[in-house]
Amino acid sequence: MCMDHSVICRCGKHDASFNFKNELMPPETIEALYCPECSNGIAVNPVTMIKDNGWVIQYDMDVAGLYSSRLPYNEKENLSPELLFDEGYITWRGVYPGDHIDSAEEREELAELAKVNPKKYFEQMKSWAINRMLRLKEEGWRKAHEG
Repeated sequence: MCMDHSVICRCGKHDASFNFKNELMPPETIEALYCPECSNGIAVNPVTMIKDNGWVIQYDMDVAGLYSSRLPYNEKENLSPELLFDEGYITWRGVYPGDHIDSAEEREELAELAKVNPKKYFEQMKSWAINRMLRLKEEGWRKAHEG
């Protein structure tokens, strides 16, 4: 199970939804969020931060450490911002901030086709998913490179 939490960036102009895989880490593990606007000029500390296409997530690694006993054994040893993000313990809901909203709207446009031509709908949906991930990879989103 993944819990969804929204976090507002430091400048207050944007927010991002996060998933917390199996609720192993609390929301307090996110110390700060910086959008591309407010991340401009901050020094990214790789010990506590991860950068994803202009967005920066700053984790409270002390809090993460307190909850690390909940992680699988081999992951406790490698506790890092990369592990928290890439393994889904504290990561975007979707591929990027707002992805869950954008992808739902895009899929909804295709849904009408399912009513009139199910075969074409499946072809279009498959093509949409492949092309979308290729586009997100090109844009530089970290989670688009998974798998």
